[in-house]
Amino acid sequence: MLKIGEFIYPWGSGHYSRMMRLNDALSIKIKDEIEVHFSSKDHVIEKLLKKFPNEKDKIHEILMPTPIDGKFGPSVSKSLMNILLPISNNPSLIRQIINYLREERKLYNKEKFDLVINDGDMGSNILANNRNIPSLFVTNQFRPKLYNSRSYLYPSLIFIAKQINKATKILVADSPPPYTMCEYNLNFIKEAEHKVEYVGHFTNGKKIENKTKTDLEKLVENNDFGYWMRTGNKSTNDGTGQRYENVFKQNEMRNEKRIISHARNEPNIDSVIGKDGKKYSISDAFEKKIDWIQIDIGFLTEQEKDTVLNLCKYVVVNGSHTVMGEIMGGKSKPIIGIPIYDEHTNNIKWAQEKNLGVLAIKTKHVVDSIVKIKENYDEYEDNLKDFSKNFIPNGAENSAEIASEILEEKR
Repeated sequence: MLKIGEFIYPWGSGHYSRMMRLNDALSIKIKDEIEVHFSSKDHVIEKLLKKFPNEKDKIHEILMPTPIDGKFGPSVSKSLMNILLPISNNPSLIRQIINYLREERKLYNKEKFDLVINDGDMGSNILANNRNIPSLFVTNQFRPKLYNSRSYLYPSLIFIAKQINKATKILVADSPPPYTMCEYNLNFIKEAEHKVEYVGHFTNGKKIENKTKTDLEKLVENNDFGYWMRTGNKSTNDGTGQRYENVFKQNEMRNEKRIISHARNEPNIDSVIGKDGKKYSISDAFEKKIDWIQIDIGFLTEQEKDTVLNLCKYVVVNGSHTVMGEIMGGKSKPIIGIPIYDEHTNNIKWAQEKNLGVLAIKTKHVVDSIVKIKENYDEYEDNLKDFSKNFIPNGAENSAEIASEILEEKR
């Protein structure tokens, strides 16, 4: 039996979703019997335990160091202070790193992995390299371009890049150039270039079984609206939501219909605001044929999300790589990006330069972006068709093929 270790960085949601899609692909591509062990912390551990209730002995909670939440995404100042000082119930970063590497080392020594796959976890790269265990590092960042306010973080990027380069192969979850959406987050050093493979985006390849339309789907039909997505961990989600609320207060938004998905399993979020200013349940709004202005939803079902993406005019995002790929490549919809941090800004800037979307830093920029996209919609559609045509969606399958080849070579 082959043993594979999957180490999932717990900051945000993209690492988990990528690895779950890759894990599904591994079971198809690798013909031998495999035993998979998962390692992470916080919300990722909770999701793993729920997804694999009978595999608890193979799910390992390891306290990987992560940035400290601020009001809008990670707090740079608190995270920097945390290098030496305990902050917000987090021991000093140095102590965290020592403890987490010790726990990962114990797991390595116990399980004797044949292959490890690391999505964002650099420490596992070091341990695998020291033990001559082949490792794959899945990423959409290497040395992301920083802006003036963050230039003091550059030394840490150099350090991180060196640790990433200890992987056997670096799998970029994006299409090959010149259609690489995360291009400005990838500035590979020469020593790493021979390890890099552009495997494609880790999209959800499962076909959606169309069932009876829900009241939400019926409510949005024959309407011109934008889809506003709140994604990421709590601070990123909250920060994105606050920015959206500031936009909705603008006079120009009084008649601009929008659907806001909150990415939270809280049914009390589900509601409809009519142009009459009153709040309704989704079912009541549909039955009473309410002329709506805003729909809030905690979670869309896969079918509802597919319908909303097909019908919407544009999508507003924070610049998440996974989300942007699904929207621009999978659905050919223009995006308006309101970034939380530099990684987002880089993704959105690239999209803007290719006329696939617009970068909106300030509240007024968002309103102007909606006008710009609507006035030039044909041009955006043409560019998006070209991008979609060259979009590689099967990153999970391609990565699983590489994993299978490495295990075959190891025999």
